[in-house]
Amino acid sequence: MKYALLAIAMGLAATFAAPTQAREASGRWTPAEAKAWYAKQPWALGSNYLPANAINELEMWQADTFDAERIDLEFGWAQKLGMNTMRVFLHDLLWQQDPAGFKQRIDRFLTIAAKHNIKPIFVLFDSCWDPEPKLGPQHPPIPGVHNSGWVQSPGVAMTDPGQYPRLEQYVKDIVGSFGKDNRIVAWDVWNEPDNPGGGNYDPKEPKDKVALVAKLLPQVFTWARSASPTQPLTSGVWHDDDWSDPSKLNAVERTQLEQSDVISFHNYGWPEEFASRVQQLKGYGRPLICTEYMARGAGSTIDGVLPLAKKLDVGMVNWGFVEGKSQTIMPWDSWLRPYTQQPPTLWFHDLLHADGKPYRQREAEILRALSHAPRGVVPAEAVMVPAQATSKTH
Repeated sequence: MKYALLAIAMGLAATFAAPTQAREASGRWTPAEAKAWYAKQPWALGSNYLPANAINELEMWQADTFDAERIDLEFGWAQKLGMNTMRVFLHDLLWQQDPAGFKQRIDRFLTIAAKHNIKPIFVLFDSCWDPEPKLGPQHPPIPGVHNSGWVQSPGVAMTDPGQYPRLEQYVKDIVGSFGKDNRIVAWDVWNEPDNPGGGNYDPKEPKDKVALVAKLLPQVFTWARSASPTQPLTSGVWHDDDWSDPSKLNAVERTQLEQSDVISFHNYGWPEEFASRVQQLKGYGRPLICTEYMARGAGSTIDGVLPLAKKLDVGMVNWGFVEGKSQTIMPWDSWLRPYTQQPPTLWFHDLLHADGKPYRQREAEILRALSHAPRGVVPAEAVMVPAQATSKTH
C-alpha cells in the first residue's frame, strides 16, 4: 500500500544512535532477545492475506461473511507453496461490534492456519485507503480499481480523543487474549501509520493525521506491551530515502524503529533498492522482516528480490495472495486510470488465480525451492531457469 500512495494522495547506520531501552523500563525486547527469538523461527515466507471473496478486512471477519471453508482452501494452496506465515489485518470496529464473536472467529482462523503450519502476523491498525470504515455489507469493487474497498482502522475516529479508551481496550483485549498463543508469530501494531491514505479519499482525511498518529502510536505500543505478549511487536517503516539516521526521520518513524522488537519494513523497488534498505536497517541490530513487497510493474518481483532476501536472512511477506475482490492485480495508478476495458498486461500483486492456479508457474517453483532450502541458502533452481526449460528449439 505503498510508496505510490504518497503520490496518489497528493495528486489523485551506521549504528543506531538511539539508546537501547532496558526491558524493565519499557518492556521492549533487547537486541539479543530479538535475535534469539528469530533464530528459533523458520525463515518467514508468506503473503498479505485476504480471501478472494472479501473486499476488505471487515468483509473477511464479520460473522455474516466469514468464510472458514474458503480460508482453509486457500491456506492449503499456501502450504503447498512452502509458506509459513500470513500477514492478516484485524479491525477495531469488529471488536466494538462483538468482542466475543470476533475472538471466536480469530480462534477458528488460527485453528485453520495451524492445520496448514501457518503462523500469522496480525495487524491491529492501518492508515491506508478509506478513512471512514463502516460495519455491515461492504460496497462491491469499483471496476478496474486497485484495493477499491479497503478501509482504515481507526481512520477518522483518531480525531476524537473520546474514542481512545475504546481503542485501548480493543488492543489490550485482543493482545491479552492471544498474546501467548503459539499459533501467532508476531503483532504488527499499525500498518504504514503516517500514510496519507491514498485513492480519492483525501478530502475525508484528518488534516493533522501525521501529528495525531505521532501521539497515538507510542500509546498503541504501550497498550500492546501491557498484555505481556510472548510474540514480538513491530510496525514497518515504508517511505523516505534513508532509514539509517533516526534524527532525519519523522516522529512516527522514530517510534516505529525505537519501539519495535523486530524491525519490519516495506519495499516495492528493484533488487538493488531492496539491498540498500536492508543495509540501512542493519545498524539497528535487530532481525528484519519485509512485511510488504512484490509490485511486478515497479521492479519488485519474486525472481529478483526473494532469493536476495533469503541470502540476507530477511523474512518476506509479499502483497496479495489470491486474485479476488481486492483487485490488487491492478496497479496503484488504476485509481487515476481504471482498467475497465481489459486487465493490465502484467499483474501488479497476487500470486494465484481464484482457482488456485499460479499466475506464473516459475514464481511457485521459486517459492517452494527457497522454502525447502536451509536458512540463508539459495539453491541454484531458485536463481536460474532449469536447463530443460531453455533447451527447447523452435
